[in-house]
Amino acid sequence: MSIHQQIEQILQDNFQPEELLVENESHMHAGPATESHFKVVLVSSQFDGLSKVKRQQAVYRALGELMQQFHALGLHTYTPDEWQAVEQAPASPKCAGVNKG
Repeated sequence: MSIHQQIEQILQDNFQPEELLVENESHMHAGPATESHFKVVLVSSQFDGLSKVKRQQAVYRALGELMQQFHALGLHTYTPDEWQAVEQAPASPKCAGVNKG
């Protein structure tokens, strides 16, 4: 199972999300790794009442040892009400080490 698939499965199992997007953004970064940079958009009612820091800590805890197998994780966590108001996560910044058109 790929790292991408493992991230998706862990987040599905732990957060029962209303929305989940795991995007492999490795192509946007310097280096040969094909599964090194990921963006996650996670919408879950489990985030109700939690600060952004507490939400991220919960995700890091759920991913556990898998976190050591990739370089970066852009994490965007929302409650269902927050997501309804924005309906899209911010775009990821371009890597300074890569010239992509």
